[in-house]
Amino acid sequence: MLDARNFIDTLNQHGINFYSGVPCSFLKGPMQILTESSSYVGAAIETDALAMAAGAWLAGKKSAVFCQNSGLGNLINPLSSLNAPFKIPCLLVIGWRAKPGHKDEPQHLLMGQTTQQILGLMDVKSFELSDDPNEAEQTVNAALSHIESTQKPAALLVGPGTFSKVEQLRIDKTNRDEDTHAHHEHRDLRTLEGKLPSRMDTLRALMSKMPQNAAVVATTGKCGRELYSIADRPQNFYMVGSMGSASAIGLGIALNRKQLVVVIDGDGAALMRLGTMATTGRARPENYVHIVLDNQSHDSTGGQSTGSEYVDFSGVAEACGYATTVNCNDIEGLTTAFQAALDATGPHFIRAKIKIGSSANLGRPAIPPHSVAQRFQAFLAK
Repeated sequence: MLDARNFIDTLNQHGINFYSGVPCSFLKGPMQILTESSSYVGAAIETDALAMAAGAWLAGKKSAVFCQNSGLGNLINPLSSLNAPFKIPCLLVIGWRAKPGHKDEPQHLLMGQTTQQILGLMDVKSFELSDDPNEAEQTVNAALSHIESTQKPAALLVGPGTFSKVEQLRIDKTNRDEDTHAHHEHRDLRTLEGKLPSRMDTLRALMSKMPQNAAVVATTGKCGRELYSIADRPQNFYMVGSMGSASAIGLGIALNRKQLVVVIDGDGAALMRLGTMATTGRARPENYVHIVLDNQSHDSTGGQSTGSEYVDFSGVAEACGYATTVNCNDIEGLTTAFQAALDATGPHFIRAKIKIGSSANLGRPAIPPHSVAQRFQAFLAK
């Protein structure tokens, strides 16, 4: 068996300094050790773990994501539409439930048989981690060398009984709820007489107030496309896929940089990843502003309803532990809320109602995604 603490020490020695994940019983030992570290952030879903790791990489970190292979299906979208086009590497440490030749629960059987094939189809090279310390060290070296040479993700597959047991951690939860919500402030800046602004006008207003050193993450679809047409800047990260992951990418950046991080999200995308708000409220990054532009529709795909009119986004953010929440429905309310966020300790949440529709003949970023990532990473490093 491998000593779990030695395994984490080995990863640290290779320069990995940001971890995220969703627990797996096969990874219990190393994940219990990681919870003692400030470099680990638990995620509500595997998608968020990989998106946070991508944000951490943009912020100059080397990252690893721990999860069970039952969650591999959740990783397919970000692996294919975030890590691949933006050329963002990451080490995946995956518990291999129902590994061929080993008995397991019926719900794990199909994924156990296809884990290696799925990773291969995602262009992720997999390495089976031995329970022999010397062989395991060689395997870790091989996986990390592959990541370094290809700038692609690689996976360590961990079978049953690989790690020795670690003493169960005791987490003090006393008065945590009271501390989380003690300093929350909510403001309603909505007006009755004003017309809803367009997304384009809303983005122009935001960028006119945006600090030059702020990192801006724009969700996929027309949000990123319109932002690019307004003001292409190195501080902008235009998502082109992995819908719903903008907030987790921004969170990964905010937890690893001191500068302001502003996520410009959409209502449909935010609904996909409400769990990220819980992670944000727990981590409480002071330099994080999450803005949801809500037009109650999937505007990029024909205007289908998202159902956001039935959702109290600000109420969710408040319940999750954001420091401030604001509702607004015009430019004046948005700029007032954004300025207040710039002047106070976060995390902040703003729900800005906008009208449906976008500019005619709207173009797309002419910069390849991997160039956007490299430019953005260089901006963060300054």
